[in-house]
Amino acid sequence: MRRQSSQTRFPAILLIILLGLLVWSGWAPRDRPTWWLEVSPILIAVPILIATRRRFPLTPLTYFLIFVHALILMLGGHYTYEHVPLGNWVRDALHLERNPYDRLGHLAQGFIPALVTREILLLCSPLRRGGWLFFLVTCVCLAISASYELLEWAVAVLIGQGANAFLGTQGDIWDTQWDMLCALIGAIFAQLSLAAFQDRQLAARDRP
Repeated sequence: MRRQSSQTRFPAILLIILLGLLVWSGWAPRDRPTWWLEVSPILIAVPILIATRRRFPLTPLTYFLIFVHALILMLGGHYTYEHVPLGNWVRDALHLERNPYDRLGHLAQGFIPALVTREILLLCSPLRRGGWLFFLVTCVCLAISASYELLEWAVAVLIGQGANAFLGTQGDIWDTQWDMLCALIGAIFAQLSLAAFQDRQLAARDRP
């Protein structure tokens, strides 16, 4: 009973913190349309997670990673990715030519969906741990990344120059390819580093 109470309380605490930070993120952002575009995945995912919490609970690890991804999106939405202060600090410290915060965002776009996808496939499909699961999770993450790049392209076509803050290319003609590579690296690293930990949490959840 105590373990069940703790598992219920943890997502609730994360949700409260997330909602508070979402309010901060939306308070006078640098570019309001960009803010809406960047945080829209949060506005879609959170109601789904709340609605499915009882009949399809995820592991604490997965809820925490989704929370971290939301933080990255909210920070990028508030400042726009090109102007996030943390990225500017890294750029200056490492003498880079561009703010690298968007690379972090695309690493997360591979890293976190990899663990979410892996958990869902283990719970809802005949797939078992092994090479095929690793391969298909990686493919799903690449598909998500490619879909996001197509979304960015569609927004650019629709609103023209106003999409520059959302695109965040910072003059790099290979930005799309770099973004997808970062997502691929994130997806592979997530599975290599956290799959065993996720498996332990899944096993603990299934114990009476």
